[in-house]
Amino acid sequence: MSEKKSAIEIIENSLRSVEDNFKQFIDVLETAKTELLVLEKDKEQLSRDKKTLEEEKVQLEQEKAKLEKDKQVLEEETHKLSLEKQERDKKIGTMTEEQKRLLKEYEKVKIELSKFARLAEEAESQDLDFERITALLSIFRVLVEKIWQGQAHYRILMTLHGEKETMTREELKNSTGIGGAYILRAVQELANVELVDHDIDTSQVTLRQRLYSKKALDEK
Repeated sequence: MSEKKSAIEIIENSLRSVEDNFKQFIDVLETAKTELLVLEKDKEQLSRDKKTLEEEKVQLEQEKAKLEKDKQVLEEETHKLSLEKQERDKKIGTMTEEQKRLLKEYEKVKIELSKFARLAEEAESQDLDFERITALLSIFRVLVEKIWQGQAHYRILMTLHGEKETMTREELKNSTGIGGAYILRAVQELANVELVDHDIDTSQVTLRQRLYSKKALDEK
C-alpha cells in the first residue's frame, strides 16, 4: 500500500513540475510575443524615419543644386558687372584725355582771339591791315572746321541754334551722332558757362544764350 501511495506522489509531483514548466514556457512565449510586437513597431518607426530621411536627402540635394545654380548666376552677374565697370573706367579715361585735348585747343583759340582783339584796338587808331585780318580769319576757319566742328560742344550749340532751342539729351544724341556719355559731359560743361540750361530730371537741354539768328548760317 505504501508503494502505491509513493508512486502516486511521484506522478503528482511530476505533473506539478510539468505544469510549472508549462506555465514558465507560456510566460516565455508571452514575453517573446510582447517583445516581437515592440520590435515590429520599432521596425515600422525605423521604416518611417528612413523614408523621412530619404525625402529630406532629396530635398537637400535639390536645394544644393539650386544654390549651385544661384552661385553660377551670381558669378556670371559679377563678371558682367566687372566688365561693365572696366568699360566705364575706360570711357572715363577716354573722356579725360579728350577733355585735356580740348583744353589745349581752347587755349590756342583764346590766344588767337586775344590777337584779334588787339588788332581791333589797333584798327581804331590806324588804317586796317586787311592781310593780317584775312590771315587771322583763315586760322579761325581752320580751327572751327577741322577741330571744333567735330566736337560735342560745337555740334550741340549748332543744333540748338536751329529750329528747336529745347531738346532732350536723347534727341541731341540722335541729331549729332555723338555718344550719350560725351553728350552728358558736354551739356554739363555748357551749362557751367551758362550757354545752356540743363534739367537733369527731364534730361531737357535749353539754349540759354543765342549767339546768332536762325538764318545767319543759311546758305544764300
